[in-house]
Amino acid sequence: MALQLVTLKSQRQYLLSPIKNSSLYLHKTNSVYFPSISRLTMAVAVSVPGGSWEERIPPNVLRRKRDSTWRGGFSLGVDLGLSRTGLAISKGFSIRPLTVLELRGQKLELRLLDIAEKQEVDEFIIGLPKSSDGKETTQSNKVRSVAGRFAVRAAERGWRVFLQDEHGTSSEAMDYILSMALSKSVRQGRIDAYAAMKVLERYFSHSGQGIELVLPKQVELQNKLCQGPPKDVDFFPEESAG
Repeated sequence: MALQLVTLKSQRQYLLSPIKNSSLYLHKTNSVYFPSISRLTMAVAVSVPGGSWEERIPPNVLRRKRDSTWRGGFSLGVDLGLSRTGLAISKGFSIRPLTVLELRGQKLELRLLDIAEKQEVDEFIIGLPKSSDGKETTQSNKVRSVAGRFAVRAAERGWRVFLQDEHGTSSEAMDYILSMALSKSVRQGRIDAYAAMKVLERYFSHSGQGIELVLPKQVELQNKLCQGPPKDVDFFPEESAG
């Protein structure tokens, strides 16, 4: 596959993986590599001007690390499966399994948005399957496809979607459940939610290093991500009072 090097006007450069559906996958690097420049618009090339994606659209874990007084939304861990999707929530220093959804397609996406609204979530950490040697699998492509479509819906609300390497998290989740001596029926019904919890734990333990931002290619949605979601009065009561 032919590669072309493009330098941005801001002198900041990014690595964009090939387009998958309606979103791009953005990695910080020293160069911009496009699979084919004709497949991208200039709007995409300058989608994050004035700084790296970590600086302009940082995950919550980095926001808190840089500023201990930062206040914002919570993180939702997502373990996507063929028929079941496990969810976990992080509020403060607490990470816990939330629920398991047996939905697919648009119904799953809308349910995720509904849960995020109720749980005051503003970022999604989706587990990306990889093999033991770090290579992506067929399932990785399916997850990227779902994440790409969902990122468009999320960005409309200023919410961000990130991909986190989930290799080994299912085994970690099973070991954790076994240590709790839960019944077999409970284990089978909750394993996906505990796997999502392990995805979130990895995200926080690594301080967000190695995750991928799923970036919609629409410029207006990129701008919404840079601006972030509207401030919640629960987090900023002084602004509502003013």
